[in-house]
Amino acid sequence: MVKPDARRIEAFLADPGRTRGILLYGPDEGLVRERAEALVRLAAGSLDDPFRVSDLRRDQAAADPGLIAGEMAALSLTGGRRAVRLREATDGLAAAIEAALAVPGDTLLVVEAGELPARSKLRTLFERSPVAAAIPCYADAGATLRQVIASTLAEAQVTADPEAVAWLADHLGADRALTRAELAKLALQAGPGGRVTVAEARAAVGDHAGLGLEDALFAATAGEIAAADRALGLAFEEGAQPVQVVRAALRHMQRLHLALAEGLGALSPREAAARARPPVFFRHEGSWARALGAWTEDRAAAACDRLLAAERACKTTGAPDALIAARAVLDLARTARGAARERG
Repeated sequence: MVKPDARRIEAFLADPGRTRGILLYGPDEGLVRERAEALVRLAAGSLDDPFRVSDLRRDQAAADPGLIAGEMAALSLTGGRRAVRLREATDGLAAAIEAALAVPGDTLLVVEAGELPARSKLRTLFERSPVAAAIPCYADAGATLRQVIASTLAEAQVTADPEAVAWLADHLGADRALTRAELAKLALQAGPGGRVTVAEARAAVGDHAGLGLEDALFAATAGEIAAADRALGLAFEEGAQPVQVVRAALRHMQRLHLALAEGLGALSPREAAARARPPVFFRHEGSWARALGAWTEDRAAAACDRLLAAERACKTTGAPDALIAARAVLDLARTARGAARERG
């Protein structure tokens, strides 16, 4: 059974050896597609060589149960390893895929799928097979997302201020393909040798984490329950994913906790916003100042613990993740409202 450690996934994908089949699954369609294309190129040298690449759709494979195995058995007329790419696979194709993996040869089968539960027939097949691997593809976050941002800009010979990278990490990541596209637009605007500031990032990049989400978090930590609820609803309408919402809330609370530890609450709203890390955009200065007045370090630390628990709950199979995320954000608003009332 080939089951690479999460920390070694990228290394494994760069050199899967003689692995016969790789299942790529998860909510990040852009990352699934990016990894699938990289694997096909690695095995066959291109994405569209008719002699070395077979690109199959789910409906084709479903209509002909022997199609995948037949393509795995085919030989390249020009020499070299072949790749069979199967898109939008579901559990209904598990038997046909199992038969295909049993075909002798070195052809690589790359299977793309959406989110799959732990008991999925496809996941079980690839996780238990001695010649295959199942690779989850989740939305980029944290250090991984920052690395994607830095490497994508570096490829275009563009650098970014640390504050700009932090802002981009808060507003990208829902989908790898969208992240790449927005960074490419930003790099084109900066030009080779250019440097991106926070202001330039804000002006150039569409907010795929949702401006509504940023508004929701600032409103929540300021104790503005109704405003947080409205903005959060907008964020979900714009495509924000529940686990992404919770992660953004955690980053926001960590930022607030740091600001409290540094005593920014004693400063004027403008100075407190400017000295935050990263700096707070001017339209959120008021909410930021109210949050600094409502929260204490202990309360912020406890909120971070609750958000970590909410993130784990969102990842639990069958959990009502949208409800968990909404409750986590509104819990911040209620805590801030209660704290403000206590202070009079």
